Amino acid sequence: MLTLAFESSAKAASVALCDGGTLIAQSTQICGQTHSVTLLPMAQDLLKNAGKTLEDVELFAVAHGPGSFTGIRIGVSTVKGLAWGCDKPAVGVSTLEAMAWNGVAFGEGELLCCVMDARRSQVYNALFTVQNGRPRRLCPDRAISLEELAGELEQLGRTAHLIGDGTEVAEKFLTARGLPVCPAPENLRWQSGYGVAMAALDAEPGTADQVLPVYLRLSQAERERQERMKKE
Repeated sequence: MLTLAFESSAKAASVALCDGGTLIAQSTQICGQTHSVTLLPMAQDLLKNAGKTLEDVELFAVAHGPGSFTGIRIGVSTVKGLAWGCDKPAVGVSTLEAMAWNGVAFGEGELLCCVMDARRSQVYNALFTVQNGRPRRLCPDRAISLEELAGELEQLGRTAHLIGDGTEVAEKFLTARGLPVCPAPENLRWQSGYGVAMAALDAEPGTADQVLPVYLRLSQAERERQERMKKE
């Protein structure tokens, strides 16, 4: 199935074109520009260079969260619009699961700790292990404090490969606790459209209406509103 996959949940903007599990083309930028400016031009150039059109695409996939509230909305809205316009199926996948596909390179049986900086001493996180050449989930996606994550990794007693834009903050905290961690190199650290396409292979395609953001926690504005309401 020819899949056009989008990733915009954090700093990296990435688009990939895959035929099943085979990567045909991928474009990634970490340049600081808003994803609303970069995503569609990247997709257009990628399809053109691959000799494909939107009509050739059989499935649109997107990382629907967790991550940046704005980035998630941009990615989800982009895929909704394309799926509606082309009358093609679409699917949203976990950002963390998509990231875990980068960790397959670390080898069979390795522990993958996918982390995205959620601020307030928290990370969006999920743990995986590499099994039969693919990531196998060990826990659900969650917003978790670094202290709680450290406790879990301490109990596991294994070296954890850190993947994601939360790698730096997690590595600093976890190494201070004496825990064995191994940060992924730059080329495997950032979210990618390829990971989204691979995660989509295990997801059930649906309509554009069914692709919804997954935030895991309230936005800052919503939290502040609730705090004001409690005081009142």
